[in-house]
Amino acid sequence: MGFPILSYLIFIPLAGFVAVIFLPKDRPQLIRWTSAAFSFVPFLLSIYLTYQYYFSYSGSSAMAFVEGPFGWISAINANYYLGADGISVPMLFLTGLLSFVSILASFNIVNRVKEYFAFFLLLETGMMGVFCALDFFLFYVFWEVMLVPMYFLIGVWGGPRKEYAAIKFFLYTLFGSIFMLVAILALYFSSNPHTLNMMELIQNAPGFLTHGMQLFCFAFFFIAFAIKVPVWPFHTWLPDAHVEAPTAVSVILAGVLLKMGTYGMLRVSWPMFPEAVRFFSLPIALLGLIAIIYGALVSMAQKDLKKLVAYSSVSHMGYCMLALGAWSSVTAITGCMFQMFSHGLITGALFLMVGMLYDRAHTREIAAFGGLGVKIPVYTGLMVLFSMAALGLPGMSGFVSEIMVFIGSFSFPGFKLVTALAVIGVVLTAGYMLRMVQRMFLGEFDQGKWGGLTEINVREILTVAPLALLTIVVGVYPAPLSNLMKATLENLVNLMAR
Repeated sequence: MGFPILSYLIFIPLAGFVAVIFLPKDRPQLIRWTSAAFSFVPFLLSIYLTYQYYFSYSGSSAMAFVEGPFGWISAINANYYLGADGISVPMLFLTGLLSFVSILASFNIVNRVKEYFAFFLLLETGMMGVFCALDFFLFYVFWEVMLVPMYFLIGVWGGPRKEYAAIKFFLYTLFGSIFMLVAILALYFSSNPHTLNMMELIQNAPGFLTHGMQLFCFAFFFIAFAIKVPVWPFHTWLPDAHVEAPTAVSVILAGVLLKMGTYGMLRVSWPMFPEAVRFFSLPIALLGLIAIIYGALVSMAQKDLKKLVAYSSVSHMGYCMLALGAWSSVTAITGCMFQMFSHGLITGALFLMVGMLYDRAHTREIAAFGGLGVKIPVYTGLMVLFSMAALGLPGMSGFVSEIMVFIGSFSFPGFKLVTALAVIGVVLTAGYMLRMVQRMFLGEFDQGKWGGLTEINVREILTVAPLALLTIVVGVYPAPLSNLMKATLENLVNLMAR
């Protein structure tokens, strides 16, 4: 690469943040379109990055697009060090896509427009940085940068209980960050010479860390990442944050922020502490099983459409944890990556669809609707498509990810019963999704109550169209995405087998 594409991905949104701050607040349209432009450029760069990686680097497990390490804080040996591989490239593309889509979906924000879009661009900087950073100090800085804009986006532009949801999100995530910091310091002082270089620590940590120290560092990192996923029982912040957050913030929360937990596990914990992964593999799979069943059962009990989608995220991320427990199966780990990508598309789209309906009806109560398919057929078609994708219908990306997780986990020694029980989650997901579709879109339409509902507009269709297209393309032909990450994940499994 002739130019530092990863730095551009990170810092163009930051430049947009600065630019928006200096725009006059009484020009909301200018602010909206400026923000969209500064988010569209990283999206285009993420497409180019994916294209270049697929055709130039996907056969190699080595880190690509490397920038650095450049000296940053010499006193603690912290460096500016970026790179991307088969784990981070799909996540960078997903972040670029969902950030741009979310900004387009935010054009209906009318309260404190300048601050909203400025915070959103700052949030994108933090997300891009997490997926690129190869130095622990840099990784931690970007991890924390995301907290502040997300706190304000929920706390200022959220629903009736926005302050409670924002504080709960902030405290939970900050609690996890403290554990991460302790683990980073433990690694730093255990290494000789002291280093924060992730690549060096992945290669050398199993050699200089005792078994007990591996378990300690793994457990502390796991708490930090598990809160983000969120793994049961660390999940209670998620439904509150989702329900109170503005629609676009819910999209980012479900589509990108949750993936940072599983990304951190794949990037840091699993290759760096192989003995601990083997030691904790069954408990991790059991946590995944609990999340799958519990999340689906709680979703089934929801009367609020947004809460239903929020709890479904707990269930669907449980499949990732089950796959991560089956650490020696390339198929399971590939299924985990597919689930991360697929869930970002499907659940992000579902939150967009919920927001569109709420803007018109001013209620999310499932029981309040009925027969909407007659009045708003385009909306109904898209909502049914994403609902079918969420329940794992063959031909959709959700099916590909779940079947890979089940096949890979079932073949892992001692996981047959856990995997068999996890399949119940598919049945439960079909139950609550089909019941929601039946109650809202079928049956008799109440003309007196919902006669004034309008069909979704072109801008709204454009926000969900790319998500629908990718959901189908990945479901029908998953080979390109699989080839993109194959070499990296095979190398990851070899590192864990040390």
